[in-house]
This record gives sequence, structure tokens and C-alpha cells, in this order.
Amino acid sequence: MGDDEILRADARANRDRILDMARDALAADPLASLNSIAKAAGVGAGTLYRHFPSRESLVLGVYRKEIDTLVALAPTLLSKQPPLKAFRTWCDRFAQSLKMKYGVADIVHAAQSEQDVQETYTPMLGAVRQLMRACEVSGEIRPGTDPEDFLVFIGLLWRIPPTPAGEARVRRILALAFRGLGAKQ
Repeated sequence: MGDDEILRADARANRDRILDMARDALAADPLASLNSIAKAAGVGAGTLYRHFPSRESLVLGVYRKEIDTLVALAPTLLSKQPPLKAFRTWCDRFAQSLKMKYGVADIVHAAQSEQDVQETYTPMLGAVRQLMRACEVSGEIRPGTDPEDFLVFIGLLWRIPPTPAGEARVRRILALAFRGLGAKQ
């Protein structure tokens, strides 16, 4: 491995560490300073700003990484669990990812371009479609529900505060969504 490849790998590792720390910090405090995020990631402020020149770009970076993780999770879960369990696990992980978005949703929505929306929404829809189709084929949910309708419905969960009462509400809403699909409890 040459010096350039090592440097690129190091830069990627720094970027990933910044995104992971930012996700946790923003979920705990949407107003977390970029300097505190850099410190938690073990990098200098200059490194953070080199990767993310603004708060908006950092928030969008975290959001995109969460979407990429969720999209990749669907086939992984389906390869290891029965379809309905995989779908429920995926929805639980989706709900967990919304904790960060709750506090910074205005930034995400304001900073996203139409291209950003399509680059995140289309793969998410594909993941939901894959999970739902597997459940339909296995007979664990009724066939015929539009995956986009389901994604729009659960997409509203980001509006629920990440408090104990809010988390209980999220669980009830997901249970309602699965009942609506005809899933067995």
C-alpha cells in the first residue's frame, strides 16, 4: 500500500469517526458544537472542517450515512432472519436512526437538494420494498401494500421526541403499522 493509499484510508477513517461521533452528539444535543464533535472524534477542528465545511454539510453527511446503513441492513437481515423478524428489526433500527434527525430535521430539510432527496429516498424505498416482498412471499404479511405508503407512514416517526414517552409511542405506531400489514404479533 502506497503513501497516498494510506493517507486516503486515514482520511476515510477520520471522516467515518467524525460522522459516528456527530450522530451520537447530535442525537444527545442538536446544538452540539462542531468543536466538541471534532474533539470526541479525536481529530482537530481543521480536519472536521476539511471534510464538512459547514454544520449543514456535517448533518447531511450523518443523515446520508444513516440512510446508507439502513439500505445495506435490509439484505443482511433477510439473509440471517425470517422475513418478518428482519422487517421488524429493520424498522426498529430505522426508528433509532430518527433520534438524530429529530433535533436537526430543519437543517436536513433546508440543506437537501432535490438530488439529495432522490439519492436517499429511492434506495430507502428499495430496502422497504425488498423487506415487504420477502414478507409477502413467506405469507407473513398480506400482499398488495404499496411500499412507498409504508415508508411515508413510518417516515413520520421523526416528529416524535426521543423521550421515554416518545419511544413508547414509536413502538405503538410500529405495532399499528405491522397490524395494518396483516402481520401476526
